[in-house]
Amino acid sequence: MDIRHPVHPEHGKKMDTTELKRHFQVENIFGEDKVNLTYSHIDRIVFGGVIPKKGKVDFPKEVSKEIAQDYFLAAREMGVINLGGKGTITADGVDYELENLNGLYLPRGTKEISFASADASAPAKYYIASSPAHKEYPVKKITLEDASPSPLGDSEKCNKRTIYKYLHPNVLETCQLSMGFTRMEPGSVWNTYPSHTHERRMEVYLYTEMDPDTLVFHMHGEPSETRHIIMRNDQAVISPSWSIHTGVGTGPYSFIWAMCGENKVFDDMDWVAAEDMA
Repeated sequence: MDIRHPVHPEHGKKMDTTELKRHFQVENIFGEDKVNLTYSHIDRIVFGGVIPKKGKVDFPKEVSKEIAQDYFLAAREMGVINLGGKGTITADGVDYELENLNGLYLPRGTKEISFASADASAPAKYYIASSPAHKEYPVKKITLEDASPSPLGDSEKCNKRTIYKYLHPNVLETCQLSMGFTRMEPGSVWNTYPSHTHERRMEVYLYTEMDPDTLVFHMHGEPSETRHIIMRNDQAVISPSWSIHTGVGTGPYSFIWAMCGENKVFDDMDWVAAEDMA
């Protein structure tokens, strides 16, 4: 499990491109027949992924030792979204079949987790996010239709998009983890504009559904000290609460967002006016 430590905004101002990538970008999200995980000390989120091709892949038990628990979800909750072909997640002996863009919420107390694909030639691709949890809520499978779709933006501002809220109070109860999927409309390139911060929550973006020659310029830093991190397909970036949350692409893309922190209010954002950006 890769460990990432917090960065103070005063430190962030002094980072060059290599340092920004080392602290905030995660390039290898999906392990083939193994679970890749990154642990961020920012709100203690864990995220990663797995593509099972050869058979069932168990969630690694050795990770539990790294977080000083008997098993990974002893004091955590987990959200999973399948970005690939049809597959099955088995949790404590119960099978949950997930089609493309189906999600699954697993509560605190879930002990045994494994991932499988229905067809090795079109494998499932599971993206995982987990945060600390204080109680148990029911397991729930979420389809794209269940995921509280919210159309936002407009074509004139190049930010027309639909936000699908998988782990959200409108869909199910969680302790603190929020998670969803955003798809840009054709011709739109800004995932959020005007920009915003949310002091009460951190966020991880997984950029996906991108052509090999497409880039996303993920904007990072305080509003008066902006930087950018170039993102490619299936790469993730850690956005601390002090950083702006916005990005712009050179072509079509989608992204999964995962948040944890003080609240789960999706609209709890501090918008940044264009004249305050630098």
